[in-house]
Formats: sequence, C-alpha cells, structure tokens
Amino acid sequence: MKLKHKKPASFNLFILFTAVLLLAAGSIYYYARQIEPNLLRIEKVNISTPSVTADLNGMRIIQISDLHLGKFYSLDKLGSLVTRINSLQPDLVVFTGDLLDNFSQYRDSDKVAPILKQIKTTLGKYAVYGNHDQGGGGKHQYLRLMSDSGFKVLVNENIVLKVGRSKLNIAGLDDFLLGSPDLKSTFKQVATDSFDLLLVHEPDVADRLGSYPVDLQLSGHSHGGQVQLPGYGSLYTPPLARKYTEGLYTFYRQSRKPSYLYVNRGIGTTRLPFRFDSIPELTLLTLQQPVTH
Repeated sequence: MKLKHKKPASFNLFILFTAVLLLAAGSIYYYARQIEPNLLRIEKVNISTPSVTADLNGMRIIQISDLHLGKFYSLDKLGSLVTRINSLQPDLVVFTGDLLDNFSQYRDSDKVAPILKQIKTTLGKYAVYGNHDQGGGGKHQYLRLMSDSGFKVLVNENIVLKVGRSKLNIAGLDDFLLGSPDLKSTFKQVATDSFDLLLVHEPDVADRLGSYPVDLQLSGHSHGGQVQLPGYGSLYTPPLARKYTEGLYTFYRQSRKPSYLYVNRGIGTTRLPFRFDSIPELTLLTLQQPVTH
C-alpha cells in the first residue's frame, strides 16, 4: 500500500495567506486605479470671520483645482464636472491652477474653453497659474484658454468686487515654482475694509504672507498626497505643499481676526493615474458672519 504524502498544516496556511495577500493587493490596485480617481466629493466648508459683512453673508464660492486634463482626465469628465458645478449655484468660481497635465502633448486644447465657458456664476470666474500651466510651453496657451473660458487670470494683481455696500477683494499670485510671484505688487492697493481672498497654487506660501491682509487663501497643488497609506500618510507631496496638504487651516497672525487657508485635493492625477485615500474634490465654501451673543 502506497502512503499518500500529506503537506504540513503550516504550508497550507502559507498558501492561504499568500492567496489572501495577492487578492488584497489586486483589490487595492483596482480601487486606486479604476475607482477612486473617478469619484468626486463635494467638500462643504464654512468660513466665519468678522470680515464677512451682511452683504457677503451666505456667499457661495466654488474652488476647482488641478484638473490635469490629458490621458487620465477626459473632456467628458470635464463636462460632467461643469454640470455638477452649476447644480451648486455658485456666486463665484475660482480655479487654483494646473489645467492641463502637459500643454506640449495635449491635442484637444481647442475643446476645453467651450466646456469651461458653460460654468455659470453671479459674480464671475477667476484663476491663477499653477506650475503645469507655466511649464511645457503652456504660459500663453493657458492665459488664452482661460480667457476664452470666461475666467479672469490674476497675475500678481487684485480686483475689487462691489457686493451691495461691501467690497470683496480677489488677489492672485503668480506660480511660486515656475512663475514670478510678487507679494508687494499684489497687495499694494488692497482696501482695508474689504474681505480679502487670495488665490495661489502652492499652499505653503501661507507662511510667507506675514502681515499681508488675507482672510482666506485658496490653494491646490498637493493633490492631498494623491496616494496615502494608513498610519503613514502621503507617499509624496510636491515642493511647497509639504506642510499644508489638505483641508482647512486657521492662523492668527497680527490680529485676533482669523486668517484661513484651504487646500483642495484637486480633481485629476499627475505622474501616475492613482489615488488612494485622497478622493478628488470640488470645494464649496460659504462665507458666514460670526455668531454674536
């Protein structure tokens, strides 16, 4: 009689463990490549500060950032995003940089403006340069594309909007990595009685603002790390997005009045088409007067 060899229990456990590990790795890969990059989360944020007057109370600002149109973010997705934006009925829409992933390689740039032009607001659309908009020969193309889309591109300048008897000042800095930012020029004519909104692509610029009047800084660039591991955090964040990576931060600089920074995780991806624990984001910020007792 021939005895049948029986594998030890430890070997069977090893096979089971390996199979489970491979299945988990495959599931994570599929989710990070096919699922999460195609999700969209509306982050609703209230901004309460004494600079918000009765005229500005309830104003709805939508921030878009880091679209990275290209191989991994299509024009169809952009069209769906615009529909979602309009459904939120914003007063103001701002774009904080990185429209195309690579201007020198993108072949459908003439189809972008007709889509972005459909965004509807009551107070206008404003944008600043990101590093991808400056690089790859994109500087002049970006300005033309955004202008054709109905966006006013702010480059080291500010514009004052009258809302009732109040003023909303929107300042925009050039990109800090590849542009020529100038803080003094940007803030030299800022009114003292306005709500001051600053648009700048890189969030860590917040530490350079010093005594400049900023009630709310809106930035992107970080992608929220794009890939985050539990217990470890982001695998990589780019220069000038390593301190402030996502969400709302509050500062008290030289007054008791708070100054806020909001960092948007962005819409698209760059380098690799993966997102994990960093869902693409559209931000709806609502200005509110502080509650008084």
